[in-house]
Amino acid sequence: MTAVPARGDWRDTLREATDLALLGFAVALAALPVLTLAPALATASAALHDRSVTGSWPDARTSLARFGRALPAGLAVSAVALAAVALLTADLVALATGRVPGGGPALALTAVVVAVLLGYAGLVTVAVGRSGGRGWRSAARKVARTCPQRPGVWAAASGICALAVLLGVLVTPVAVPILGGYALAALHALDARRPVPAPDPT
Repeated sequence: MTAVPARGDWRDTLREATDLALLGFAVALAALPVLTLAPALATASAALHDRSVTGSWPDARTSLARFGRALPAGLAVSAVALAAVALLTADLVALATGRVPGGGPALALTAVVVAVLLGYAGLVTVAVGRSGGRGWRSAARKVARTCPQRPGVWAAASGICALAVLLGVLVTPVAVPILGGYALAALHALDARRPVPAPDPT
């Protein structure tokens, strides 16, 4: 008879939820200088990857070392990402207020483009986490190749990020970091559902 693995009780669920909330607050704290957002996300993503592989979180020394190594490239990534966010936000506001022609269709199309880009950025962050919090350029190229091959995963990642942004606008600001931790964990769980390659018949 096949043994059935024991299910975690409510305390395990509560512990996991608390850990993800603390992870979100750690990211928010590390990202306070703004340009350290990408290194903070890379470090958190690497911690989540370790958690999924080993079953435990990395120690503080490991995470601090990863954060330090992620700073040089991460600062540039943060600057580019924040500039893109500012431009897209200005575009959305201009369309929503009628200062730019296009109306509802143009606003909806721009919102879809933003969601798609968010999904791509989320999957890149997951890929960086799988590399120990480094390699933004190689992760961006890899995800750009795999997204068209896995459109369902890309669409789901876009939905996760868009929902997190929407809830972040609606909830109290203190809950935004919690949403960030949950969203990053959801992206890791989504990306982990990779198709198992068929065995070689030869």
